[in-house]
Amino acid sequence: MLKKSILVERKTQINCKLNQLILKNDLREASIPIEDIGFIVIDHPEVYLSITAMNMLIDNNASVIVCDRSHLPNGMFLNLNSHHIQQELFKAQLAASLPLKKQLWQQTIKEKIKNQGLLLQYITKEDNHFDFLRNKVLSGDSSNMEAVAASYYWKSFFESTFKRERFGHYPNNFLNYGYAILRAATARALSSSGLLNTIGIHHRNKYNSFALADDIMEPFRPLVDEQVHYIMAHYEEQELNTTIKAELLHILTRTVYFKEEKSPLMVGLQKTASSLQQCFTGNRKKIKYPALWN
Repeated sequence: MLKKSILVERKTQINCKLNQLILKNDLREASIPIEDIGFIVIDHPEVYLSITAMNMLIDNNASVIVCDRSHLPNGMFLNLNSHHIQQELFKAQLAASLPLKKQLWQQTIKEKIKNQGLLLQYITKEDNHFDFLRNKVLSGDSSNMEAVAASYYWKSFFESTFKRERFGHYPNNFLNYGYAILRAATARALSSSGLLNTIGIHHRNKYNSFALADDIMEPFRPLVDEQVHYIMAHYEEQELNTTIKAELLHILTRTVYFKEEKSPLMVGLQKTASSLQQCFTGNRKKIKYPALWN
């Protein structure tokens, strides 16, 4: 079942009654089955969320995302007991060998570069050399082909003057919001598969609580880039507003393609996370990444 993403931008009271999430503000009152919710994004300083409602959301594996004063996702509540053999999976993840991690990172970067190349070719209508760069990715990406591809990608994707920066000018603000939503969705999928988000296969910053999510989301980033490109072509706004944020939330329901079936991104991320879990337990050799375009 396709889960809903809810954006709360007004002063709102959020409670629950009979497995329904009740949202009440000065305009209206809405009731939504909690089991239908995948994400709830809170972007207002005066939102009251009852502890009962929060626990019900977490019990149903919904993620509660809180935004900061810049309206960017800043924190998230996740279910800490989302898998029945979580302790065993933590042990397997922590025991993963360095060669395994390097091999998984090599595969991940190959997928990212492949997807960047496909999107860039679609946007520019020109051939590119991303297949060549992809084939040069070594174990652990020791040749740093990710950075080489990124440099060419961003120069060609928007315009030569664009610089991809976390605190940079438009459209960096749109990209940042989209990536934050993607990161939260990836973290949710990994947690649901019994994995520890703090322990990455490549990212190792000791202050990063979502290193594994930062690793696994990499091949999916072009979905955000594609959506931002669409927004720039159809909207004149350069600041995040309700309409732009709603457009970026559509990423979560975007269709991705596996060999045997197609899935919304939320479900696709779960399949990818489950395959990573199997890599750690020795039941698979590769992560199951979907094709982003059919």
